[in-house]
Amino acid sequence: MKRTLALALAAASILATAASAQVPAAPAAAAPQGEDAKLAQLFRDSDEASLKRNPVNALFRGDMRYADKLGDYISDEYFAAEKAASEADLAALGRIDRSKLSPTDRIAYDVFKWQTEDSLKGFQPQILALTEVTPINHFSGFHTFYPTFASGEGAAPFKTVKDYEDNLSRHRDFVTYHDRAIGRFRQGLASGVVDTKLTIRNVIDQLNLQLAEKPEDSPYYKPVLHFPDSFSEADKTRLRAAYLASINNDIYPVYARLRDFLQNEYLPKARDGVGLHYMKGGDLLYQRLIESTTTLPLKADEVHQLGLSEVARIRTQMEAIKNQVGFKGTLQQFFEHIRTDPKFAPPTRDWLRDRYYEIGKKVDARVREQFSTIPKTPLEIRAVEPFREKTAAGGSYQQGAPDGSRPGIFYYNAYDLPSRTTPGMETLYLHEGIPGHHFQISLAQENAELPAFMRFGGNTAYVEGWALYAETLWKELGMETDPYQRFGGLDDEMLRAMRLVVDTGIHSKGWTREQAITYMLSNSGMGKTDATSEVERYIAIPSQALAYKIGALTILRLKAKAKSELGARFDPREFHAQVLMTGSLPMAVLEKKIDDWIAAKKKGA
Repeated sequence: MKRTLALALAAASILATAASAQVPAAPAAAAPQGEDAKLAQLFRDSDEASLKRNPVNALFRGDMRYADKLGDYISDEYFAAEKAASEADLAALGRIDRSKLSPTDRIAYDVFKWQTEDSLKGFQPQILALTEVTPINHFSGFHTFYPTFASGEGAAPFKTVKDYEDNLSRHRDFVTYHDRAIGRFRQGLASGVVDTKLTIRNVIDQLNLQLAEKPEDSPYYKPVLHFPDSFSEADKTRLRAAYLASINNDIYPVYARLRDFLQNEYLPKARDGVGLHYMKGGDLLYQRLIESTTTLPLKADEVHQLGLSEVARIRTQMEAIKNQVGFKGTLQQFFEHIRTDPKFAPPTRDWLRDRYYEIGKKVDARVREQFSTIPKTPLEIRAVEPFREKTAAGGSYQQGAPDGSRPGIFYYNAYDLPSRTTPGMETLYLHEGIPGHHFQISLAQENAELPAFMRFGGNTAYVEGWALYAETLWKELGMETDPYQRFGGLDDEMLRAMRLVVDTGIHSKGWTREQAITYMLSNSGMGKTDATSEVERYIAIPSQALAYKIGALTILRLKAKAKSELGARFDPREFHAQVLMTGSLPMAVLEKKIDDWIAAKKKGA
């Protein structure tokens, strides 16, 4: 989602929403003249410096200047550099007169200010002491992100001999990172700030799965199975040997060191309570995370109560669907019926793939009725890789290249196929694919008129709020005409409402893992595998799951306001362009933009 790598990696999710394309180094700019030019220069300077500190972000954009580096992201020096950069950026921003900026640049000014101030809050000593000592969990971390990234099937290019050599160089940084991660975990043991036994056991399982693969079957070996035709036989032979040596002598040994440390030293001292409520300093951290994730000054209790009210509202609509299809039992029995009746289980992995292809074609036929600008980046439908499917979400998205040269990817999860249910497939595609994440991320990064931090950054409330809002367009896009698919849509909406209850329950009210799973099974048609994966995700990345509903409710409220004030002049294509075409905005900035648009439309009428 703007996540600073320093705080979030803890975050493969950052890297999954980083951008990618052939973006050359910024050209030397003319001397700034006027406030707009000063602002543009600040953005260029800040972005250029950030790419050097965060080479993975540069590589995702296709900027190959730092391609031989993976980056640091974990040392005291890195944190200090990120903090100093944020302070310098804010000081420079304060020297620009916002009142003299163009309307679009005022939006950019406000977004940059919010993001930079938010980053600085994360570098406060009392917060950093709670985040830097838990660098890896089962949902986010280089150990799950990097195998695909380095496999030849991710963002890293493998077109030249230098590309292959750069990958080997990045492997060395990868090893350094994980040895430093062990040091950070030890620091947490000393300070009393430790992760959960559940999360650490999951990480150990992930590491064991990768270590169990023969080196030649590892994702890290895949690039040398598919050399470009232009490579000489000598280079092929040399690189095969180098890649195998790197796996055997560097990558697998550091995996083993990390696994053994977590298993033998850390796990016995990890905490039993799964919520931040049970972690030293956890209540302070959770409040900080809520404000950062939602971009609003919300408290855990009010989020919890909002979730309870949304759950009650959606249950009423679910009851109506249950009655529509003639089911005679209780809603809870209807949930169990959908979970267990074989007619709701995908018969094969191929069937699941083909059904998503069909859904995509139907959406494509109607999407221009709601959107005036369509991304040029294509969308590919792909199954989650076996090495991560057990703990992966039911669906996810990885963005493509801004120039359209690499597609965006909608990942569906086919793990434990009998536990998967077909209601909800359409709404999942709307969320992860079109017009959800694929439209929002692609349209932002394809818009070269935006400054880089708006093209390639983001906040979770906007990014996930938009994707959840996209699900509400089911009727306009010809989806969910079957009552069971409509129930699946409600079930997914229920998931996001339950997240408000469960995430806050776990992290501020002391809920157990089992209590959270039971709540989700009691209020939705989710299978136990999915519910378990969801709950363990909330445990691993506190507050992230709150953003979906908070962001979507904000967009829906603004849409209702625009419809009410504009009447017949309201055009959904214009509204969606206003929401999408300036990248990811904090909720307050988005609201101001829509209010200004409504006022301008009324004035021009």
